[in-house]
Amino acid sequence: MFDTLTLAELPDADEDLRAVVRDVVARHVAGLPLDRRARSWQGFDAGFSRALGRAGLLGLTLPRAYGGHGRGPFARFVVVEELLSAGAPVAAHWIADRQSAPLIHAFGTEAQRQQYIPRICRGELLFCIGMSEPGSGSDLASVRTRADRTDTGWVVNGQKIWTTNAMHSDYMIALVRTSGSAADRHAGLSQLIINLKAQGVSVRPIVDLTGDAHFAEVFFDNVALGPDALVGAEGEGWKQVGAELAFERSGPERIYSSVVLLDAWVRHVQGVRRSDCAALIGRLTAELATLRAMSIACTARLAAGESPVVEASIVKDRGTGFEQELPVVIGDDLAAHPDEPVSAELYRTLMYVTHIAPSFSLRGGTREILRGIIARGMGLR
Repeated sequence: MFDTLTLAELPDADEDLRAVVRDVVARHVAGLPLDRRARSWQGFDAGFSRALGRAGLLGLTLPRAYGGHGRGPFARFVVVEELLSAGAPVAAHWIADRQSAPLIHAFGTEAQRQQYIPRICRGELLFCIGMSEPGSGSDLASVRTRADRTDTGWVVNGQKIWTTNAMHSDYMIALVRTSGSAADRHAGLSQLIINLKAQGVSVRPIVDLTGDAHFAEVFFDNVALGPDALVGAEGEGWKQVGAELAFERSGPERIYSSVVLLDAWVRHVQGVRRSDCAALIGRLTAELATLRAMSIACTARLAAGESPVVEASIVKDRGTGFEQELPVVIGDDLAAHPDEPVSAELYRTLMYVTHIAPSFSLRGGTREILRGIIARGMGLR
């Protein structure tokens, strides 16, 4: 059921992390052009991720025994907010740090924790998520990729699509069917850790409208895995995915995808000494501040050990709507002043965000799926 979100403050002890992040950003990101920084959590730079690991900025919520830092979700919120606001290229470590390591820590065996989590915390081990499949869209319960038990472990056959950075990743945590059929829906689903270098795995990049290729489709042809590939209990995959998606949908990445463009446009308006945008800038700032407060409130629920699935869905639904509006209103404003000089860098950034913005409401669950979750949480369906 849905509970109201209670406003929360970021603790001073976690706010202190901002200086550490800004130092790393100043050394690695400040010189990047604006249109590169606009890619941010789609920008892939494994070297930068390792630099974050050396600075102690990965694995913040994980126990020190596994190479983490024993802090809470507020610490990670501060770090993520700083990185995205600066337009840092965070894609290399993003999924492993945000979802894979917490999932393995929560449901994995001790051997799995020891094997994977320390290297994730150092930024050395990269993961992707195998959820979506052709023909299933965001209906995860209808997945058909199958893992069958063998005398030596598992054999996987099937296909995943829209898998972010699969071509660069070391492992995938895949939602697969280990019993029954797609008609059984949630029953019979499990999660497996798949080595993407294993025989029978092939990865095909997908080029998007921007010319980038951060998505991929992944094929499994009789991929043999050991018994230790299973994460958690067999048949518990759906419950585990629900907990995992709360991390994916509630964070500041759902409100800051376009913020580099927003900042650049505000600087442009200031530079040409134009005052006719004051009301629009005020409205956008107020919306961003409200979404940030909602995201922090969700983070407080995570810090309390809860799983705010419905609340996180609301943040993502409203946040991606805001992100998609920004390039439209900024483009309209610049077009309304055709004689005003616009830098090539700002123009390229606007074009990139305009092209990528439709994906904001697709990744991590479509708007229709999220609103279904919200409706169920409110008892409306």
